[in-house]
Amino acid sequence: MESVSSAELTYYRLAPTVQARLLGAAVVGLALVVFAGTAVVIAARIDFAWLFIPLVLGIAGVIGFGWWLRNKAYVLRASAQGYRIAFVRGAGVREARWADVQEAVTTMPAGTPCLELRLKKGGATTIPVTILSIDREQFVRDLQGYLKATIKPLGPAAGTTEAP
Repeated sequence: MESVSSAELTYYRLAPTVQARLLGAAVVGLALVVFAGTAVVIAARIDFAWLFIPLVLGIAGVIGFGWWLRNKAYVLRASAQGYRIAFVRGAGVREARWADVQEAVTTMPAGTPCLELRLKKGGATTIPVTILSIDREQFVRDLQGYLKATIKPLGPAAGTTEAP
């Protein structure tokens, strides 16, 4: 996909519930690091003040991760030319032009509502709509707008002439 200016890009971000789950996992990871650090401090018989280093770095890391999830992480980045998927395992084709999309259909793999963009040359992109921070219907309408914008109207039929 060719590069476009940021003014033309639309980002579809992670749902707050997904952000909370990921941030919760980061906090659990921090707790495990502090636990392991405590075990090392006790086993090595060093001063407990050394525990503040991983604790402060871990808290800064969790805060930074939370900021990134809220402001930078996205599921779908769409432009007038095409789209790019991030943060979704098993999405299939992660990047394509809208002109390459043959059809958009809704599917329910494993009971999860998804939008599947099937490509003309084979392959598909599957986007689980439950992880998006936008209403499902609004998301589908937005993508329909992108797809309709790529359909070129046919010119005058061959052999017909129009009066000036």
